[in-house]
Amino acid sequence: MRRGYCWIIVGMVLGTASCHWPGGHTIAQEYPDAVASDPARLGWMVGAPPPPDRMVRFDDGSYFRFPALRWSVANFRQLMPTVNVSRGLGAPVLLPQALRDDLDDVAFSPLGGDGTMTWAESLPANYTDGIIVLHEGRVVYERYFGVLRPEGQHAAMSVTKTFVGTLAALLVAEGQLDPERKVATYVPELQASAFGDATVRQVMDMTTGIRFSEDYADPKAEVWAHAVAGNPLPKPADYTGPRSCYEFLQTVQPEGTHGEAFHYRTANTDALGWILARVSGQSVAQLLETRIWRKLGAEQDAYMTVDATGTPFAGGGLNVGLRDLARFGEMIRNDGYYNGQQIVAREAIADIRRGGNREAFAKVGYDLLQGWSYRSMWWVMHNEDGAFMARGVHGQALYINPRAQVVIVRLASHPVAANAANDPITLPAFQAMARHLMQEKE
Repeated sequence: MRRGYCWIIVGMVLGTASCHWPGGHTIAQEYPDAVASDPARLGWMVGAPPPPDRMVRFDDGSYFRFPALRWSVANFRQLMPTVNVSRGLGAPVLLPQALRDDLDDVAFSPLGGDGTMTWAESLPANYTDGIIVLHEGRVVYERYFGVLRPEGQHAAMSVTKTFVGTLAALLVAEGQLDPERKVATYVPELQASAFGDATVRQVMDMTTGIRFSEDYADPKAEVWAHAVAGNPLPKPADYTGPRSCYEFLQTVQPEGTHGEAFHYRTANTDALGWILARVSGQSVAQLLETRIWRKLGAEQDAYMTVDATGTPFAGGGLNVGLRDLARFGEMIRNDGYYNGQQIVAREAIADIRRGGNREAFAKVGYDLLQGWSYRSMWWVMHNEDGAFMARGVHGQALYINPRAQVVIVRLASHPVAANAANDPITLPAFQAMARHLMQEKE
């Protein structure tokens, strides 16, 4: 297998929580810190042409090798085929500003540690490219690092899944999508696959019984076949496998029983994307544009990477601006209401916030996510604040704390894909910031 065919999914299909190693640990490896790996400082892709040792390419996989990764995540459109998600022609809805200069000192204790860390110290520790904090709908904190700028877009990775799940929840609330119907009733092409007799709800909550290993150490793991099928580069002359995302989904075989346990598998989101396209008559990118993005009053267009047939990558292809992702989070925090309109039905948001099957989720054994659940591709904490998240590899995060009226968005380029590498800092940092802002109001 050519190396270029593998690298696309290492950064973009790799599952957020599925990357936890047994016991919740990650493999130790030394990487340059955030300062030493700063893409602006290193001068990636500067020059006409850039020097050979600072050139990033898609076809040889160099674009996803650290530290070049830190440039790539803010510049995918320069390297890969994409489809636009237009914000429309209306004026953007401005985010109210109430910026503060005292929040860098908010302190917390990292999980598993015996010391304390400040909010400011947490940002380079998790290779942050951009972060924004909203409290009561106002921007109280906003920072950019590396090559990401306010007018730039950044890979959302598996936060894309949450958009797809939210679109499905929206169509369910409107009666256009029946979550208890079998997948094959919407997409007959999946009848013979493992998805055929699963319910739409089981796909939305990732409790399908499908054979889809994301073990990257196993060259025969299904994730590699998924990668090759979805890669837009020309296939080798002797290649006989599936040549698109949709073709790959038809080859997925059963393993286990639908509905018994949660398993984080990117193929579920791709299948859901196909269902949404069939029900709505629009691609996932078009549906996102018409039902959410144009209604948010976004500042920028978003875009999605696509396979060789132009199908948007539902499992991880979305690229967005930091502030626009915060707008989406604020809309969700406000029960689907934003910019003077009900964008997502209140009952859809309420269903998400109630969470999924906690017993099914517990079976996967994530040490750092005990007591959580998964619903419509949102990660629900079930804590006293009612907090829930969208999560993506390499540190992408959208955190919503309803009780504290806080939304936090972080875009990042952590060298380790698995969130087990950043959660010990991320989870207590976000909670500490929310509690700090909430307590000031009490």
